[in-house]
Amino acid sequence: MDDARIEDGAAGDAALLIVDMINDLAFPGAEDLVAQIEGVADVILKLREAADRQGVPVVYVNDNFGQWHSERSRLVEHCRRKKGPGARLAEKLAPRDDDYFVIKPQVSGFYATNLPVLLPKLGASRVILTGVAADICILFTAADAHMREYDLWIPADATAANSPQRKSWALEIMQQALSAETRPTVDLALSDWLAVRR
Repeated sequence: MDDARIEDGAAGDAALLIVDMINDLAFPGAEDLVAQIEGVADVILKLREAADRQGVPVVYVNDNFGQWHSERSRLVEHCRRKKGPGARLAEKLAPRDDDYFVIKPQVSGFYATNLPVLLPKLGASRVILTGVAADICILFTAADAHMREYDLWIPADATAANSPQRKSWALEIMQQALSAETRPTVDLALSDWLAVRR
């Protein structure tokens, strides 16, 4: 991406974060996510298209799968080689050349990453959090964003967890404790959320 876009703040005051959706789905409990994840990916794609129309930058925040020498293209290729749902997900949601890509070593997108530096450079004071898992990486990233005073929208239909109960529990915590908006995209359009100033 052109660094001038970062410097001049042309991206506005929001950023769309796509968390752990470049995913090989090769971990215990992943099978519980598979049933939900393709629908979630479709919602995220629509949000990404809306973000493009609104000039909102897209930031992938992704686990490194223990590959400490890795980077964006290698992680995408790793998922594509796995075949199955992880490969389909990587094909559908692969980051584009102009998307940002942050590799995280732990559950929060803010922990030991450049995200705390990148978001201010983008001029973002508001964050849309999407991806998996709502009760782990989304929750921890949301908590760190809240502590940094970012306004949050975590669309319920753009997240997944290992069970509906865990997702519901996490969304309730984020709504009540972190002041996050959690209405799904069918009830709240990106343009409408952007129009609201807190």
